[in-house]
Amino acid sequence: MSESSHVTIDDPADGVRRFTLNRPEKRNAMDNQLRRELLDGLRAADEDASVKVSIIRGAGKCFSSGYDLGSDLGSEQPYWTSEVGMQWARHVTAGWTSLWDLYKPVIAQVHGYAMAGGLELVGACDLAYGAEDAKFSHPVTRFALPDFDWFPTHLPPRVAMELQVAGRVFLGTEAAQAGIINQAFPAEELEAKVLEIASGMAATPSAVLAVNKRAVHTAIEARGGRSVIRTLGDLQAGPHLQSLGGEAILEQVKSGNKS
Repeated sequence: MSESSHVTIDDPADGVRRFTLNRPEKRNAMDNQLRRELLDGLRAADEDASVKVSIIRGAGKCFSSGYDLGSDLGSEQPYWTSEVGMQWARHVTAGWTSLWDLYKPVIAQVHGYAMAGGLELVGACDLAYGAEDAKFSHPVTRFALPDFDWFPTHLPPRVAMELQVAGRVFLGTEAAQAGIINQAFPAEELEAKVLEIASGMAATPSAVLAVNKRAVHTAIEARGGRSVIRTLGDLQAGPHLQSLGGEAILEQVKSGNKS
């Protein structure tokens, strides 16, 4: 097992690489260093012939509480994005959609809770499994749009409305029924079940996995998925927030400190 500051990496089964968000004292809040390590690690796995599928999970009590508001999210970002629209939303959208462009599939393994940006990361993964008692929510919708708003493009409209408008918290069993995740398992069985699924996938040639992954993402993009998500992020730009009386939020966004 190799270890970096905010993400640990191991290979728990043949063909399976696992990334653990390793800031349990911060509820795995994602600062720019964590996102950089995660994205770099996933790209390295994509180029490693011994890897067929990747898993992302969280250390400690939860998957992730979202973006780290206590850090400077505006500087030393993992990659460049233009200042058009709201740069932070465009930046994280570019990062998370890069997972869709990877050759190999990525699985989210969720326990505890996936909140705000943590739930956005779940949406960036090709597959997602959770504990039956896990909690899925996006409280930022009380004052803004999500930064990576995959809900309207990937979920039935009624489910997207409950997440974004009603602010509903979905338990793992409910999230599976609604399509937010693929399946929910008892918490004590989650890791073994996800490894079983990943190992089954790893028995398939990478080229076959890749073309089937691309088939699904092509259909999503044919419906305008990526364009819709990016446009929704741009809607958070200054004039929109100011029209809502959101000057304080706008200043927070400009500094990069937004969940």
